[in-house]
Amino acid sequence: MTTKKGRRFKAACFTLEGVGSFAVSFYFYYIYFFMREHFGFGNKHNLAFAALMGFIYVVSAWQGGRFGQRRGYFMALKVGFIVMILALAIGSQLNSVTGIILASTFFTIGQCFLWPAVEALVSEGEDAEGLTRAVGTYNVVWASTNALGLFVGGTLVEKFGFKVLFYLPIALLLTQLALTFWLERHAQDIAVTSNHKPAPTPPPGPNRPSREKAKAFLYMAWLANPFAYIAINTFIPMLPGLAARFQLTPMMAGFVCSLWSFVRLGTFSMLWFWNGWHYRFRWLVSSFAALIIVFVLILTAPNLAVLLAAQIFFGAAIGLIYYSSLFYSMDVGETKGEHGGLHEAALGAGNFAGPAVGAVSLQFFPNVPHSGVLAVSSLLSLGFVALVAIRLYSRSGHSVATSEKKSMS
Repeated sequence: MTTKKGRRFKAACFTLEGVGSFAVSFYFYYIYFFMREHFGFGNKHNLAFAALMGFIYVVSAWQGGRFGQRRGYFMALKVGFIVMILALAIGSQLNSVTGIILASTFFTIGQCFLWPAVEALVSEGEDAEGLTRAVGTYNVVWASTNALGLFVGGTLVEKFGFKVLFYLPIALLLTQLALTFWLERHAQDIAVTSNHKPAPTPPPGPNRPSREKAKAFLYMAWLANPFAYIAINTFIPMLPGLAARFQLTPMMAGFVCSLWSFVRLGTFSMLWFWNGWHYRFRWLVSSFAALIIVFVLILTAPNLAVLLAAQIFFGAAIGLIYYSSLFYSMDVGETKGEHGGLHEAALGAGNFAGPAVGAVSLQFFPNVPHSGVLAVSSLLSLGFVALVAIRLYSRSGHSVATSEKKSMS
C-alpha cells in the first residue's frame, strides 16, 4: 500500500496501536501494586489474579479475532474500546477486590477485540516486502509505548495516586475511539476493507521456504510465544514483591525493572531490518534456552547488578520469540484477522499458565524457597523439549516427503 492515503491510513492504525499499548501496559503493570497497596496482595494472590486474566484472554482473543474477520475490523475496534472504557470507568468507582477483578476482566475482554483487528489492518494488502515492513513497524510501535508505560508508570502513580490507573487510560481510549470512527469513514477511499479476497500464497522463491517448512515454523513459534509470556506474566505480578525485597518505590521499580522492555524494543528494531533470522531454527531455540536461564536469575537475583544483567538477555530472548510468532502468523496465514486472534490467544495461554503454576506452587509449597520460580522454570523446560520435538518431527516428515518425490522421479 504505497499511496499517500494508504500511508496515512497505516500511520493512523499504528497510532491506535501505540496509544492502546501504553494504556493497557500502564494499567496491567501497576494494577498489581494497587492490589498490594489496597488489599494486601502478595505474590500468591497477584499470581492468581494474573492467571485469571490470562484465562479470560485465551478465550476472548480467539473470539475477538474471529469477530473482526467476520464482522469487520472497525466494528471489532469500536466494541473493544467501548468495553474497555466502561470497565475502567466503573472500576474507578469501586473499592472492593471483587469489583476491581470484574473491572479488570471486562478490560481484558475489550482489549481482545483490539489487537487482532489492528494486526490485520496493518498487514492487509501488503506484499512480502511490505508485510515485513508492516510487522516490523507494528512491533516497534507497541514495544516503545509498552516500555514507556512500565518506565513512567510508577512515577505517575506516585505523583497522582492510584486513581490515575483508571483515568489516564480512559482519556487515551476515548481518543482512540474517535480516531476509529475517522478511519472507518476514510477506509473506502483507500481500499482497505476486511472482506476482500485473501491474496494468493506467494510461490517459494530462493529466499522463501516451502509451504510445509513455513507451517512448521509457524507451529513452533506459536508454541514458543506462550512460554515467553509464561515468563513475563510470572515476573510482572511478582514485581511488587521484588521491589519490596530491594526496597524500591513504585517509581524506582519502574526505572530499574523496565530495562528488559527497552532491550525487547531494540531487538524488534534489529529484527525488523535484518531478515537473516527468518525460518532459522537456531535463533528460535537459542532464545528459548536463554529465556529459561535468565527467568530464574531475574526472580532470584541476589542484587540489582544481577537483576539488570539478566534483564538484557530476557528482553532479547522474548523479542525474537514474539517477533517470530507474529511474523509467521501474518506470513503464513491467509485469514489475517483470525490468525491474529490465534496469535493473541497463544499469548493468553502463557499469561494464564505461568501465574497459575506459580500460584499453585506457593499455595502448596510455601516453605520451599522460590517454589513458584522453580515450578514455572520447570514448565518452561517442558516447552523447550516440545519445541525441539516439533522441529525433529517436521524435519523427519520433510525428509520422507523428499525421498518419496525422488523415488517417483
